[in-house]
Amino acid sequence: MYQSHYSKFLAANPNRLHFAAHSHHLWLDVTREAQLQYWDDSAAYVDKKWAHIFSEVVPKAQQHIAAALQLSFPEQIVFAPNTHEFVARLLSCLDWTKPVTILTTDSEFYSFTRQLQRLEELPELKQRLCVRRIAAEPFETFESRFIEAIEQESVELIFFSHVFFNSGFAIADVERIVKSVQSKQTMIVIDGYHGFMAMPTSLSAIESRVFYLSGGYKYAQAGEGVCFLAVPKGSPHRPIYTGWFAEFGKLADRQSDAVPYSDDGFRFAGATLDPSGLYRFNAAMDWLAAHLLTVDKIHAYVQHLQQTFFHCLDASRLSCLSSESLVPPKAFMQRGHFLTFNLPNAATLEATLLKRDIVVDRRGERLRFGFGLYQTEADIEELFKRMKDIE
Repeated sequence: MYQSHYSKFLAANPNRLHFAAHSHHLWLDVTREAQLQYWDDSAAYVDKKWAHIFSEVVPKAQQHIAAALQLSFPEQIVFAPNTHEFVARLLSCLDWTKPVTILTTDSEFYSFTRQLQRLEELPELKQRLCVRRIAAEPFETFESRFIEAIEQESVELIFFSHVFFNSGFAIADVERIVKSVQSKQTMIVIDGYHGFMAMPTSLSAIESRVFYLSGGYKYAQAGEGVCFLAVPKGSPHRPIYTGWFAEFGKLADRQSDAVPYSDDGFRFAGATLDPSGLYRFNAAMDWLAAHLLTVDKIHAYVQHLQQTFFHCLDASRLSCLSSESLVPPKAFMQRGHFLTFNLPNAATLEATLLKRDIVVDRRGERLRFGFGLYQTEADIEELFKRMKDIE
């Protein structure tokens, strides 16, 4: 139904079955037009380009995100080229002259995990930094175990994913977790990259408490370079890792020696960035709206594709892949837009599939099949035809 709107990417790879929508989502045709529009606007506005971007393009992108997440204050949304920039900026808000305790999970994406591990290596922080990692598995008890850990002690930062990147496990009640945090001083960060524009999400009841970060590379279908952070209104934080965009609106009226910060989400801004991703993001969101494709409808479509996949998997009786290796198990309902298989030969199978022009992706021994609007039941049937003789 929707494949014709991805014609540029599909035509460039005519025989390819792309089952990595969760990793590198194909781009909509309208995003190419948007990329060219950015070039044309740069030529037309020249030195006035940024005034146009911050008065027209940025507010529109903020409105799209606020609508998708049911946020009341679009101006609290700030942009950066990647989520790691926000991770570093959030960590720089903590008082590192005192003991710092961070509560997180053992299944966070590399941008956070690697940075935290590097901090733990520093001799000067060994006596002050305490990181508690709660195991994501068993999935059935994760939420209760995470809340129990929250209630055991006061921490400076809580960081967790809505949907875990290495399994697809989706937290059912994010709101319950957030509301279990008693201390108003605790910074709460939700990594929503595998949830945004995939899982129906409302932050309305917790928007005053949480920082939510995500981006356009996956389910927003806009490509790289357009990540965002939703900042609680009234946030007093003054990131040490900061850029001059963070004082927009304050440049002309600095009244003290203290470094000024914007009164809205842009207090977490960095510096000059490539805004073309914002153009692509707006074009993708406009296209979804024009086709009445809400997150609920997209999620339902993907769930239907996943059920088709399960049916074909059971019927095919492949020796290389079985439902027994699914993580979480097949009967588990809390999952995002990809299916994860725990396989000792995951690397070999990934390479074999690629030789047959089937694109999936892998995290260690976990092979992931992702689904999107550009796929159909026929694509899934063809996928299993190509896999039938793989040992």
